[in-house]
Amino acid sequence: MNPPGDHLDQIMAVMQSAFDPVFGEAWTRRQVEDSLLVGNCHYELALANEGCAGFYLARTGYEEVELLLLAVAPEHRRRGIARHLLAELAQSARQRGATRLLLEMRRDNPAGLLYRDFGFTPIGERKDYYKLANGSRADAITLALHLP
Repeated sequence: MNPPGDHLDQIMAVMQSAFDPVFGEAWTRRQVEDSLLVGNCHYELALANEGCAGFYLARTGYEEVELLLLAVAPEHRRRGIARHLLAELAQSARQRGATRLLLEMRRDNPAGLLYRDFGFTPIGERKDYYKLANGSRADAITLALHLP
């Protein structure tokens, strides 16, 4: 387990490059720091020769782990990094005693294809949950992956 904030600069650099500000999905440094200080959140980095290529941030609950953030820097996309991070998350979740992974995302998020290919299935929806930078709203979809 990584100490809280041990790689915070790397996480924030990837997040700022990976998330389009139109959707307001990037977290602030304070949000990431606070989540890591609570004690039930953890992260994993995907490192490249140039530094950090991607990361995930997840929260452990009773028999489940929730994926809070998954990001890959644009210059490192289409190399299997996100899939690798998901596999690492699934393994970590099993080791923590989880029986399923959860995540919530904007309905039209292109990462939905990756999650569904990985085995996640939709289990819920929140109509107009996200407020976008232009004032419009977007639905949230909750996905789950049952861990064997």
